[in-house]
Amino acid sequence: MKEDFHRITISFYRYVIIDKPDELRDELFTEWSALGIFGRTYLAKEGVNAQMSIPEHNWEEFMLLLQNRKIFEDMPIKKAVEDDGKSFYKLKVKVRKKIVADGLDDGTFDVTNVGNHLSAKEFNTAMKDPNSVIIDMRNHYESEVGHFEGAICPEVDTFREELPEVEKILNDQKDKKVLLYCTGGIRCEKASAYLKHKGYEDVNQLHGGIIDYVRQIKAEKLENKFKGKNFVFDERLGERISEEIISECHQCGTACDTHTNCSNDDCHLLFIQCDTCAKTYNGACKPECQEIAALPIEEQRKLRKGKRKENAHSVFKSRLRPNLKEVFKPTE
Repeated sequence: MKEDFHRITISFYRYVIIDKPDELRDELFTEWSALGIFGRTYLAKEGVNAQMSIPEHNWEEFMLLLQNRKIFEDMPIKKAVEDDGKSFYKLKVKVRKKIVADGLDDGTFDVTNVGNHLSAKEFNTAMKDPNSVIIDMRNHYESEVGHFEGAICPEVDTFREELPEVEKILNDQKDKKVLLYCTGGIRCEKASAYLKHKGYEDVNQLHGGIIDYVRQIKAEKLENKFKGKNFVFDERLGERISEEIISECHQCGTACDTHTNCSNDDCHLLFIQCDTCAKTYNGACKPECQEIAALPIEEQRKLRKGKRKENAHSVFKSRLRPNLKEVFKPTE
């Protein structure tokens, strides 16, 4: 149903001890549902990680409720760079073991001993240092459509894979000035602490991530060193940061940075598709998916029924996607 009011898309996180995350989940879901809030929030004993869509007319009440909880007091809130209000369409509040799946044993190092937090201005200056190494702490499908100039973008699909890969990249160059960045800063908190534990002394992270970097460069009229789009994990799938398009359609190779999910719900592959290919292939990633997506929804459900285990490996990991430029070529 179309809404006649504006929504504000935000994100926030905090590493803080939450004694009873299950109880807090129930309380937050009740409060936020009453305010018409959508979004996705993860709670764990180690903290909170949230991305949300707030009705503008309920903004003050939401902030009051949030700040009234001691653990969320003075919470730094990051507002979306581009916000058309179409970021989330339902509310999820879930309890997990960790607020970011990193695969680390936190008991082996001090997770609070994090790197230096750099402002946008300081980050721009640090990037000019010839001894600096800039590392994108996001997944490859995020950096594919946008990243900082000169950044190393590891070919990984998950944050769990990222840290071992970053260690290989740094190759014990502990004299380097390490500059880390991610979407909103949460992944860098854990990554910087881990690298300091591993003996890297000059570890730095972009405060507030790409989202707050954009706010700062606009407010202070600084040079924008980020090229392309900032990938976001909501219905928008991206925010434009600069006019450069640094990626291409995975099917035809034309300049494009629009992510989509395959129109066959049993595949749902995340890939880049231009408007022409989206129309030509009906939003599908390969011929089999195009055929399935064209079937009536009941027929699609019948095909999926009882085949979840069988089809589990038909969903390609983003980095392991087939060569989509080849799959639609007619056979000789």
